[in-house]
Amino acid sequence: MTTTAASTDPARLTGDDLRDQVRDAARRSRRAAAGPAQATRADKDALLHAMADELVSRSAEVLAANERDVAAAREAGTPEALVDRLRLDADRIAGMAGGLRTVAGLPDPVGEVVRGDVLANGLQLQQVRVPLGVVGIVYEGRPNVTADAAGLAVKAGNAVLLRGSSSAERSNTALVAVLSEVAVAHGFAADTIQLLPCHDRATVQHLITARGLVDIVIPRGGAGLISAVVEQATVPTIETGVGNCHVYVDASADVDTALRILLNSKTRRPSVCNSAETVLVHRDIAAEFLPRALAELASAGVTVHGDESVQAVGGSNVVPAVDEDWDAEYLSLDIAARVVESLPAAIEHIREHGSGHTEAIVTTDVRSSRRFAAQVDAAAVAVNASTAFTDGAEFGMGAEIGISTQKLHARGPMGLPELTSTKWLTFGDGHVRPGS
Repeated sequence: MTTTAASTDPARLTGDDLRDQVRDAARRSRRAAAGPAQATRADKDALLHAMADELVSRSAEVLAANERDVAAAREAGTPEALVDRLRLDADRIAGMAGGLRTVAGLPDPVGEVVRGDVLANGLQLQQVRVPLGVVGIVYEGRPNVTADAAGLAVKAGNAVLLRGSSSAERSNTALVAVLSEVAVAHGFAADTIQLLPCHDRATVQHLITARGLVDIVIPRGGAGLISAVVEQATVPTIETGVGNCHVYVDASADVDTALRILLNSKTRRPSVCNSAETVLVHRDIAAEFLPRALAELASAGVTVHGDESVQAVGGSNVVPAVDEDWDAEYLSLDIAARVVESLPAAIEHIREHGSGHTEAIVTTDVRSSRRFAAQVDAAAVAVNASTAFTDGAEFGMGAEIGISTQKLHARGPMGLPELTSTKWLTFGDGHVRPGS
């Protein structure tokens, strides 16, 4: 099938041949995009349910491919946090299938009337949602993105070009084979879901400069990948930023609540972008909160990169913080920690070092929570809740295409509406515009 052959071509094309291969895949995607764009909700939902069922029934096939990717990553000395992002198991495949089923149950955004009016002259106007067309996704590591992106893109009426990392090549190839075969069985073109070659970085460059063939590109991954795509793309791009997320423990915080939220934000799954990377503690609660927090973080295996006030409390897991720690997205069992003088000082720290992803406050003071929510500039603000909730599934989207940290078109977890554009429909009855 075309979909998988592109990623496993033994010739491993380079140069102009590789560019031509990517552009040809994009052209096929444009032709294939007519299928989901014109499909009924019932047809798209049936496809997603069938994809979910097939993923579960062929999970052994997918897991076998993933085991080879994981073994190769470990042999190459890949950090365990990145191996965790790569690894699949039965529960994660069930989660992928569950995400597809949830997306199937969501309203179809295509055709939704965003706004409309009847002008004084009787002309009727409607702004309606329409598919974007061909969506390119560039991502690293996590093969669950393959299923999430495919399901969301198709439900929103699009064709999708997937460019995963070489570390997940076998996993992604197996997943796309399953998804594409189901699509064909349901009357959609095989090229509705395509996997691009992943062994040459030039593939990304060819994808993000295929203006006129690809309608939008969404990068998911580390800061280097995202910056490269945003800065070099000629195709419109939605920036999904890194997650330097903060938990601020206010002076009025309930200590037990703050500990639960901090531990969950940091340790639930430290390798993902909604993991907390810095904890800020108000000076008035530091003496009560820090000894317990440092002890619990130590028990969880977390290394704390602390300022002088945190170091003074001590602990076998505390190391001196350096300037780079305040901007770090560790994606590991590390966290930076600082004592701040006030709520405004915490907000200022976040303004200087935050990445615009998710910021959390733990407080019992309503005024503090309102001020934090109003003044912190981020895609998501959590009040007395873990940063881990910034997730498409948790927000009721079933899955997500990424967490956008930009401010145009989409911000925060991106689900179905964010994978559409709009067009204006004008309904007249022989209306003509009078001369000026």
